[in-house]
Amino acid sequence: MRYYFLGIGGIGMSALARFFKQRGDEVSGYDRTESPLTQQLVKEGIDVHYEDNPQLIPQGIDMVIYTPAVPKDTAEFVHLEKSGITMMKRSQMLGELTKGKKCVAVAGSHGKTTTSSMIAYLLHQSHIGCSAFLGGIAKNFNSNMVVDLKSDYVVVEADEYDRSFLQLHPLYSVITATDPDHLDIYGTHENLLAAFRQYAKQTQPEGHLFVKEGNLGVGHSHEEEEHDHHEHHHDEDHTDLAPCPVSSYTAHGMEADYYAINVRNSRGSIFFDLRTPYGVIYDLELNNSTLYNVENSVAAIAVVMQCGITEEELRRGLKTFSGIKRRFDYHVNTPEIVYIDDYAHHPQEIAATIESIKYLYPNKRVVGIFQPHLYSRTQDLADGFAEALSPLDEIILMPIYPARETPIPGVTSKLILNKINKLSKYLCTPEQVLELIPALYPDVLVTMGAGDIDRLVPKIEELLRNN
Repeated sequence: MRYYFLGIGGIGMSALARFFKQRGDEVSGYDRTESPLTQQLVKEGIDVHYEDNPQLIPQGIDMVIYTPAVPKDTAEFVHLEKSGITMMKRSQMLGELTKGKKCVAVAGSHGKTTTSSMIAYLLHQSHIGCSAFLGGIAKNFNSNMVVDLKSDYVVVEADEYDRSFLQLHPLYSVITATDPDHLDIYGTHENLLAAFRQYAKQTQPEGHLFVKEGNLGVGHSHEEEEHDHHEHHHDEDHTDLAPCPVSSYTAHGMEADYYAINVRNSRGSIFFDLRTPYGVIYDLELNNSTLYNVENSVAAIAVVMQCGITEEELRRGLKTFSGIKRRFDYHVNTPEIVYIDDYAHHPQEIAATIESIKYLYPNKRVVGIFQPHLYSRTQDLADGFAEALSPLDEIILMPIYPARETPIPGVTSKLILNKINKLSKYLCTPEQVLELIPALYPDVLVTMGAGDIDRLVPKIEELLRNN
């Protein structure tokens, strides 16, 4: 088959492109801008061009795969739509590829990339194995994709953007969080929650749904907390939510079916004990990790236990999981200066990242650089962003990264800046950022955002190493 990808540089799109290439198909594509990811695809033998020009589309294409992030008025999109070639959204293709497989899907407004990558790695290094399509570059694989033709398991990140995740019918489903996001698509938080409920219902009856406690009505209400904390409500009756058993999980709090206890920080690793409906697993170790990864790992462990991983495989996998590029990603780690880059682009994610930094580096001076992603998200969540960024000692904001959007009048990074109630805040271009960093004397520096802030990372790393 000959596949053509519109928006091939996207993290989810490139995973599919790599999969087909590895399977022996012919793959080519278009993207608006060159990036380290598209350069890597070219190295892997995939032809990519960056000019929106229908004449550059190869002859003899059998199928077009596109992402909703590519505008419908793109010349190539218009041309291909008229051509009569079969066109399929990335999410539809993912739905097709997981049919007849044991699909493990992780959904949620944040946490899904790390959780799905953890599940994929834990299964991959066990006797079970799996293929995977991930929303980030997992360092253990140095890729966003894993192919294992011997295993029936396929791990996918189930994206709520554009209702993509409703193409999936997983055996095991995870819902990590249901905070308001993508309101440009859904309009209201209630509509978003309705889509998550629909996703939950699409879990197969013989499967299992794992939901972070407190989401979609799963878990105890506060009135019930007076009762015995250790009384498990495993597989509570949630027939209204899913056609299969439902379990809750959390990082801390004794009401869930799976939860961590005795979390401690030692020699750069985080250790914890895990209480499950089947007993306690003691002294699990997460290497070079963060506080919020405890929660992601609780979800991942619940799933892989269901798949049949052994305790020995679980311990080894957790300890050797090296995380995701741009997820609490260390670039400089010396006694003088620590530099971390993170994909956080939602207030809850930013708050969690900063909380982890403060936990790991108490009494250190923390400087944060944040690039807002999307005008609509900035407009909807400006108060939340201002509150989440406030614990930083110095805050640097960059202009909004528009991605697929046209500007909204009156919506700029100043909207967030003006709501931050402290003096040590700055609004800078990327060039100004590089000049400002040395003047602020950070002990810990963190860059955050889902736009092109990652292009600054090598320059910042070089600046800090040479200073």
